[in-house]
Amino acid sequence: MTRARGQDMASEVRGTVVGPRGAVHDAATAPRPPREAGGASRRGPAWRRSWRPAWRPAPYAVVGGGFWLLVAVVAWHTPIMSDFGQHASAVQRIRDSPLHPANPLLNEPGTGSPYYSPYVVALGLLARLTGAAGWQMVRWAGPLNLAVLVAGVGVYARTLSARRLAPVYALAAFTLLWGVRSKEWSGFCGLWSLTRGASYPSTFAVGLTFLLWAWTDRLARRGGPPAQYAGLGAAAGVLLLVHPITALGAAVGIAATVLGRQPGRSRAVLLRWGLACATGVAVAAVWPYFDVFSLAGDTTVDHVHRRLYAHPWQWYGLALVGAPALARRLRAHARDPLARMFAAYCLIAGYGWLSGHYTYGRVLGLLLVPLQFALAVELASAPPWTRLRRALAGLSAVALAFALVAQAGAVVPQRLLPAVTPHPARWPDYRWVADRVPPGAVVLTGASVPQHVLPAYGLFLVAPTWPDPSTPAADRARRWSDLTTYFTRGTPDTTRTALAHHYGATWLLLPPATRAPTGTVLITTSPTTGERLFRLPSR
Repeated sequence: MTRARGQDMASEVRGTVVGPRGAVHDAATAPRPPREAGGASRRGPAWRRSWRPAWRPAPYAVVGGGFWLLVAVVAWHTPIMSDFGQHASAVQRIRDSPLHPANPLLNEPGTGSPYYSPYVVALGLLARLTGAAGWQMVRWAGPLNLAVLVAGVGVYARTLSARRLAPVYALAAFTLLWGVRSKEWSGFCGLWSLTRGASYPSTFAVGLTFLLWAWTDRLARRGGPPAQYAGLGAAAGVLLLVHPITALGAAVGIAATVLGRQPGRSRAVLLRWGLACATGVAVAAVWPYFDVFSLAGDTTVDHVHRRLYAHPWQWYGLALVGAPALARRLRAHARDPLARMFAAYCLIAGYGWLSGHYTYGRVLGLLLVPLQFALAVELASAPPWTRLRRALAGLSAVALAFALVAQAGAVVPQRLLPAVTPHPARWPDYRWVADRVPPGAVVLTGASVPQHVLPAYGLFLVAPTWPDPSTPAADRARRWSDLTTYFTRGTPDTTRTALAHHYGATWLLLPPATRAPTGTVLITTSPTTGERLFRLPSR
């Protein structure tokens, strides 16, 4: 009996069913039970089944479609904030000059900027073709990115389980089971973060990662012609260019899937997977805008990502409810891909912490995936339920309650559900500046919010809000020092004028009650923030 139970456990983890005499079938193609006497089957009497509709949508089609619509609408109405301006500015530069775009933020050449990925270049070319602005293309990309993400979650969940509810549970776990406090970060796909970052390249990259894992699973199980392996490698190469750190996590998942699903290690199999790897490297190497492999040792953004390690329980703790389910998978199948992924991600995140290369902490967003998906598969498994499943169901209900309090405020106004954590304050709109300042002009501003928003409208800054490896660190530091000098009280107007002329600045944005330098001309005042826009004197 113990051996039979272990056999059932292992087959269920792999999405299979053990039939009579030990025959193993795929759960999706397992033979149906025979009809009982009288023409009835286990699905109910014939007269009851005759009233059922001929076609019923799959549960994930309904839930996934509703989730996509809800988040897409909320994200569409979210004002420009956070990293939106950086991506929109890069799209605008491609729109203006596809072959030789300027730096996304500075009035300098953009040679070697990693922001010019295939994703941004595609949006820029579409903007050039349609006449749309860069910020409009980025906003329109949000629903597309969400569609890729929702499709990827569903397709990958089906490689782990043939149960109809497994993708539904996976989507719920993936977007809700993060921490007791909401965490907003590019590439982190909690509900709170998605409402702001749906239009970012990182969201597209995570969705593409799930699709690549599902593609890898299919090739490992069933094989295919060399062209399919080359196609997988090419898509992985594009992912590497779009979001390198997500591509690292995707590569871990691909390797874990191959090691866990590939039944043989023949020379032909090794050559085909080698073809996939070579194609991916070649695609990334021939990209003309920047050298993605030079980013491997770059430390430009390490200090930004140290915050990812600051409060691990508050930001990621609820996902631990899936740990028992992941451990069960490992006991049932030592080569389980989810277990291997989790172990590799822990090593990468640990290396980032110990080495000080905190950028590797970005894999924490994918580190939770094995926990979340293992829990989803366990809860969706066929009855009878074990004591473990019943316990996990109770723990999951408690964890989801905490998750809803932490994240539902992203889509539900607090006046309708007072218990939820309210969404952060909305940033002010700066269209009143963009309507008066032509794209490509340099604006002097010392406030954080306009420094993040104004680039979305194609305006240049004096100092980069986001660090770009294509701009030397010494140049970035000098620009910030000069910007601080300009806005320091007591700086002579002659010095300010000289700095403005040095950087080609022709516009000045000042907060209320701040004295304007001599020679400036007041253009307008914001009715909401009280900020004032000035035209600077020419040489």
